[in-house]
This record gives sequence, structure tokens and C-alpha cells, in this order.
Amino acid sequence: MSHSKPVKIITVPPLGLPPLNTGISDDDLRESAFEILLASMIFSGIEIPAVEVKKKDKSSNLLSGLKSKRDRKYARSQLPGGHSDLLNTIRMQMQISEAVYLCTMQRLMQLASTKMCKRMDIPQISLGLLTGMSQSDFPNEKSYAQWKRRHVNTLEELLCSPDNRIAEQQKIGPLLTKVKNSKEWGIAVSPSERAEILSVVTEVVLKLSAPSRFGVHDETYYWTVGYHLNIRIYEKLLFGLFDILEEGQLIEEADEVMKLMKLSWSTLGINEKIHNALFGWVLFQQFVRTDEAVLLDYAILQVQKVLSADSNNEEEEQYMSSLTCLTEYNSKGTKLNLVQALFFSMSVWCDSKLQDYHLHFCQKPCFFRRVLTLALAVGDCSFNECHEIKFKKSDASDEIVSRKLRTYVETSIKAACYRVTQTIDLESKIEKTHPLALLANKLRLIAEKELNLFFPLLRQWYSEAGKVSAILLHQFYGERLKPFLKGVSCLSEDVRSVLPAADKLQHDLTWLYTSAHEDNASHSPCNLQFDPYQIGEVSKPIILDWIVAQHDLILEWTGRVFDLEEWEPLSHQQKHAASAVELFRIIEETVDQLFGLSLSLDIAHLRALLSIIFHTLDTYLLRMANQIVERHHLYPSVPSLTRYEETVFPVTKKKSYGSVLLEEEVNDKLNALTISTLCIRLNTLQYIQKQVNMLEDGIRKSWALVGQYENQTQSKEKSLEPSKSPDRRSIELVDELFIANFDSIKDTAADTIREICDFTGAKVVFWDLRDSFLFHLYCGSVEGARLDNILPYFDTVLNHICGSIDDNLRDLVVSSICRASMEGYVWVLLDGGPSRAFSVSDISMMEDDLNMLKDLLVADGEGLPRSLVEKEASFAHQVLNLFSLQTESVIQMLMSSSEHIAAGWDSRNDRCRYLGDAHTLIRILCHKKDREASKFLKRHYQLPASSEYDDTPAESNSKSPLGADLTMRSRSFHWSEKGSTSFRSIKKKLKEATSDVRHAAW
Repeated sequence: MSHSKPVKIITVPPLGLPPLNTGISDDDLRESAFEILLASMIFSGIEIPAVEVKKKDKSSNLLSGLKSKRDRKYARSQLPGGHSDLLNTIRMQMQISEAVYLCTMQRLMQLASTKMCKRMDIPQISLGLLTGMSQSDFPNEKSYAQWKRRHVNTLEELLCSPDNRIAEQQKIGPLLTKVKNSKEWGIAVSPSERAEILSVVTEVVLKLSAPSRFGVHDETYYWTVGYHLNIRIYEKLLFGLFDILEEGQLIEEADEVMKLMKLSWSTLGINEKIHNALFGWVLFQQFVRTDEAVLLDYAILQVQKVLSADSNNEEEEQYMSSLTCLTEYNSKGTKLNLVQALFFSMSVWCDSKLQDYHLHFCQKPCFFRRVLTLALAVGDCSFNECHEIKFKKSDASDEIVSRKLRTYVETSIKAACYRVTQTIDLESKIEKTHPLALLANKLRLIAEKELNLFFPLLRQWYSEAGKVSAILLHQFYGERLKPFLKGVSCLSEDVRSVLPAADKLQHDLTWLYTSAHEDNASHSPCNLQFDPYQIGEVSKPIILDWIVAQHDLILEWTGRVFDLEEWEPLSHQQKHAASAVELFRIIEETVDQLFGLSLSLDIAHLRALLSIIFHTLDTYLLRMANQIVERHHLYPSVPSLTRYEETVFPVTKKKSYGSVLLEEEVNDKLNALTISTLCIRLNTLQYIQKQVNMLEDGIRKSWALVGQYENQTQSKEKSLEPSKSPDRRSIELVDELFIANFDSIKDTAADTIREICDFTGAKVVFWDLRDSFLFHLYCGSVEGARLDNILPYFDTVLNHICGSIDDNLRDLVVSSICRASMEGYVWVLLDGGPSRAFSVSDISMMEDDLNMLKDLLVADGEGLPRSLVEKEASFAHQVLNLFSLQTESVIQMLMSSSEHIAAGWDSRNDRCRYLGDAHTLIRILCHKKDREASKFLKRHYQLPASSEYDDTPAESNSKSPLGADLTMRSRSFHWSEKGSTSFRSIKKKLKEATSDVRHAAW
């Protein structure tokens, strides 16, 4: 693509009329135009009442009373009638003083009354005024001298033309010089001599006026010899139609004034075609001067009138062809007739604008249509080898129009690109942006304007306009992008800025390129091919490398923020940990960076991104879960099995049950896992669940936008790349990726919440309230250690938790405490050790205590649902019911349980205790304050009395094989994984220990 400089914009080219040799100025032409119009009216027989000239009106204020187009109050003369008012309007429009106007009109009326001739031409009008007006009719000598000089110059311009005979020039030349010399004419020349001189000049004027060159009606000699003056005078009349205070507006009386102007045609050699052409030319010039769009519409209308005019009058055509103008084109001069010169000047100006329409019409796109219409209306001009200009009318289907419009598109696009490159390096340094990225953005603006502003108009005559402009822009940028793409190896800052900008440019250019196909299904004359930049092929591997590189960085940062976490609430309103906020900030930043690249992404990129997110969140959740201690560390060791001995029970020698000695690491963990930090962890997990949902929605939307962008691009490229495969993104495959990653994280978070909730409940009951609840309740006697002494501790813990935990998790945590408290209560009943023995009379008090605990958790309807609490407390109630049974019934239940064990019917879960469990029943008998139960246990299981219990570990003190096996259980009433083998041996020994019971009395 060549990089030519933009076309230099020029003003409206002149028509090339022959020059005025006598120095007639624009003001002279304007004043002469008014006199000729006035004379045309008078000599046409329009009745204008005679008036007396106002004497010594030396200060006729020209613009007095001239306000605006809407409220103009004309200074009326003493002439009644509409013509007087209209003339007054014309006078002020053409800036003629009232005094001169009245004197001129009076003199012309006198001249017309003499009926010296049937028609008047310019020399006769000038001579008539010179003869009838004197210095006394003017405000001062200077005004008179200027007036007289103007008329003499007009006579010299017409009479002393090179076309005139030399003898005539020699005869009148000196005479006109005398008239022009003010001092000589007023002092040295007598009145009689002045009359004689003017008479001689009049004789020459009349003599030259007679011949007719072309035989056109009303033609005079001065039509052709003075056309360069006549055309200029008529232009001044036409310019008088524009309001002098609002140059872009025609006066309200324009139509009436134009009718009067037609009276001057016979004097100035104007016909309808010349009038239409000149009026269009004047309207065009006024548009250029004022930017008033409607004037250009009027000018186009006049041009169309000229083009549609009948050309059958051969004499008139020959006459108009004689009105030549010297035009310069490509540094070569040639002659054109007047209409051709007018059209040529308009065409040159329009070309100068349209060849850089991006510069001239971006701010005023409405002008583009008008200027383009005018440029096509005036046709196409060219010069042959003989330097003769040829005009061809435009046609919407004409190849000339297509070639002309293609030139406009090419030169304008090249000029716009050239302007961009002139400043791109400096702007790049100022904005600290890579030049190629900045260039792509600027070219996108050009393409956008081309598509939205210019192509909709250009396509009416040239459907390939969008294609040509897209190819030029694509080629211009591609030449600069190609070397950059060869050096791309990683996702550097430059690459991040250049590739997205280039990709967006290519998308816009593709859209512009294919826009022509929407309206034109025919064969394209444009042979150039649209070759994509292959940005996707370059970007996809480096984007994948970048995503993979983020994996280790994110995991490292995740570990760092987790290690620094102190599990303090972020704020009073935000009760989750700061590390989780930082975690999602890192993830979202990565997601934003990836989709913010605005580059083509495929399923591999999505898979890699989701994998990073999964591993990051999974690592965080795993580390949080690893901070939680196994629940079995929370439970106190289970005392050895003993039996009740009434004589010695009140005085217990020693207690061996209590906390198991834990490893230092486990103990440190338990100390760090306070209720507050556990609540913060749970809140954090709740926050993670919420953020994961939002993150998933955001990624899905971003991915959908990427798909839409690429689908639009591919749909526009179908005609360019027919073999291009369809969209590879399967909705099902994408959904599977999201499910596999995000649902897994959600499940892990939910599992971790349940795990920490269970741990929290167990820790509150079996660790934090161990001394006050497990070791105090019913210790020694039921009546002396009731639950109401312990409930305030429960209430304090529950209030603390409810104030720290997220509202959505409150019931879950409190439910865990409820479950653990019921487990603890059952532990007191069954594993409470030798200090606890319950009589039948104690059961009612224990039932009351259990109900108080339930009421605390229900909290008058503001706590847990009553049904849930009842469900959790059902086993405790059942245990209490066992204590209320007669000892014989419990023993029979134990015997039945042993039979089930022998028959292999015991299908219970080895990890949980249930009501008919032999071990549960033995514990009931051990804690039953009953002589028969004690006797049974002593006889059949050799269990020691509680009075014999000391601080020796229970396992070594037990004399019974059954006791030894039972105390090998998990320290809670749940069995450990290793306990399944021991439990099978217990079932065997239970069978042996109870076999004698079924056949003998105990």
C-alpha cells in the first residue's frame, strides 16, 4: 500500500473568466449591478412614479433601519407601491445609499422618457448617467469621482477591447481619459465640450451595438465582447439574494427579486441555462462560505436543471460555447465554456473534499451525502491528448462512477492512515502504549466511521466501497503487524496490548469487508483477498502457557496467605477470614486477566483455568480440614467396669478416669481451635460457597461473551474461509467442566462444614465443658449434682457461638452441640464411672434434667426446632427408661442379646451403640444402684465393686476377660476402626459368659 500524503485542500477554484483590464473592483460591480437592474425595470415599462430627489442628503445612512431578516423595517422612499418597497429592499441588500438610488432612478426615468432607443445596453446606461448626473447629486467630490471613474472604466472595458477596431479605440480612448480625469473634466473642459465628448462616445457605442454575431434574440455586440464583465455583474445580482446579516439565508423576497433580475437578461446576455448554472454556482459558493447545508441542496437542484435543459437551440448553444474560460488542470491550461467551467470548479472543490472525506466529513456527515451528490451530478471530466476537456454525465450503473468513487475511497483511506502514522510514535510515548496497539485502535475508529457514516451512502453507487476500504486498512496494518507476530513467544505486556487490539481491528475489518455481500450477490470486481492475521494461532499456545504458569504462583500465594491467617473476623459485619477474601481476589484477578486479554480462547484454556481454580480452592479447604483434630482425641477415657457396693459407695477412694495424655502437637492444635476460631472457619467456608457460585456465574458469562464474539467473527468469515470448521465449543462439554470442578469444590466445602460443625459440637461438650458437665453431672449423687448448675455454662457458650457464627450456619452448629450434648449426657449415664450410680427414684430427676437441656436448645421457639431436639434426645430417654426397668428385665434383655450374638443375628453397625446392645445393657447394670444387679455382675463377670476402684489404669485392673475386652473400646461410645476385631472377640466371650446364666440361677 502506497503512503501518499493527503490531498491539499483548496478554496473554490475561480471560473477562469478573462480578467478585467480596467481595474473594476467588486464594489464597482455591485453598484453597476444595481444600476443595470434598475435600468432594466425602467426600460421594461414598469411604472414607477416620479419623485423629487432629496437635495444635499449627504449622510444617507445606508443601513439605517436594517435589523434582521425577521424584523427588518425598510427605510421607505416617497414612492408608493410594491415595486418601491422591493427596490428599497434590493437597495439595502446591495448597500446602495438612498440619495444615489433616488438620483439614479430619476435620471434613468428621464432617459427612458426620451425614448432614444428601444433597448439599453451597459454602455448606453453608463453614458446616460454620465450625461444626466453631476457632482451636486453626490455627498462629496470623492464620491462623485469614484462614481464617474467606475462608469468610465466600464466603457473602456467594453469599448477598448482587443476585439474592437483599432480606429474606434484610438478615437474614443483619449476622450474617456479626459472624462476620467476629475480636475480636467470639471475645470478645463467646458460644458459644451463635455457634451460633445460624450456625444462622440455615444455615437461609437451605438455603432458597435448594432451587429449580432449568433442571431440570438435580443443579442447585442456587448454580449460577447463584454461577457466577462456581464457574468461578474450578474453574479453580484445573485449574491444580493442573500441576507447581508445572515449570509446563509435567502431573503424572503428572493422569488420576487429573481423575477426582476430576469429583466436584465437581455442587457447582460443571460439566458435560462446560464442563469441556472450561475445561480447554482453562487449557491455553491455561499455554501462553502457559510456551511449552510440547504444552500448545497439548492445548488444541486440548479445543476440538475442545467443538465436536464433542452439543447435543441443551436444558436444559443453556439453563443454559450463562445463564453470561454481559461481553466488550469494538472498544470495545463485549456479553454472551457462557461457551464463547463462552472461544473469543473465545483468538481475540483468536491474532489478535494471527497478525496479525504474522513478529514472533512466526520464531524458533519450530513454534508458528505450532499457533496457526493453534487460531485456525481457535475459529472466526470478528463482531458484528451489535445488538452480538450470532456465531460461525462454520471450514471448509477456507469463504470466511470465506480472508478471515481473507488478513487475517493482509496485516497481518503490512505490520507487517514498517513495522518495516523504522523503522530503515532509521539502518542505512544505519551500514553505508554505500544505503537501497534495504538495504531490498531485508531484504525478501528477509521473503520467504524467508514462503516457507519460513509459506506451506507457510498454503497448506493458503489457497493464495493466497504470491501476496498477494509482491504486497504487490513493491508496497511498487516504490513506492520507481521514482523511483530514473528517475534511473539510469551504473553508479555506488549503482546497483551497488541494482539487484542489487532484482533478487534480484524473483527471490525471483517465486518466492513463482508458488508458489501449483504447487498451485492454478483461477482465482485475486487480481486484482492482478505487474508486474516492468524492472531488466534499465535495467541492460543502462549495463553495456555500463561495459564499453566499461574498455577504454581497462585498455589504459592494461597499457602502464604493461609499460613498468615489468624482466623480473626474481617470486620463486625464480615465475620469470615481475610485469607479467603485474598484467595478469591487472586483467583478473580487471574480470571479477569484471562478474559481481559480479549483474545480467542478455546476449551483447553477453560479447562486449564478451571483446573487452577479447583486446585487452589481444594488446597485451601484441605489445609483447613487438616487443622481439625480427630474427634476421638476429644473424648475422655472410659473408666473400667465396676459394680455398685452400697456399703462403701459414698466414700470413693480414687478416680482414674479423666483426660487421656495427648501428644504435644495434638494438644497445641486443640488449644488453638477455640470456639471463636472455629466459628470464623465455618463463616469462611460459607463465604467460599457463596463466592464459588458467583465465580462460576461470572466465568460462564465471560465464556459466553467470548463465544458470541468468535461466532460473530466466524459467521462473517464464512464466505472468506468456506472450509473453516464450525464452533468446537460443545455446551455439554463446557457444562461437564464446570460440574467436575465447581460442584466438587462445593461438595468439599459442604463436607468440611459438616466436619467442623461436628467437631465444634464435640469440642464444646467433651472438651470445653468436660469438667463442668461430664465430670460433675450426677457425680456422687443425682440430687447433689443436678443439670441446672451446669446449664449457665451451656447458655454462655451458645450465646457466644450465635454472636460469632453466620446466621445461615447457626442452626447447623447448634444442632451439632445439641447432638454432642445428648451424647455427653448418655456418656454420663453409661460411661460415667464408679462415682455414678442411679436408683429408680433418681430417674424422674434425671428426666427433668434432660427436659431442661432440651428446653435450653429449643429456646422458646427461637432455637432449634422441637422435633429435631426430640430426635437427638430419643436415645437418652431410652437409656433412662432402661434404668427405670427392674433389674430382672435388664438381665433378661442381656441374655437375649447374647443369644443374638451366638446366632449371628447381630447386624448392628459396629461403630455405634444401640439400645439392645449387650455392652449397653452391661453398662446399665454397672450404674444401676441395685443389689441384685451388683450380685449378678460379681457372680457372672467377676466385676469389682466401685469401692475397689483406684487410679490404676482400668485395663490392667480388670480381672474379667469381658471387662478387659470392653475397656479396649474407643474412649467414646463410638467404636474405632480397629475396634471391629475386638468387638468380634467380645461377642464370643459374651456368649460364653452368659451361657451359664440361662441354665442356672444367679
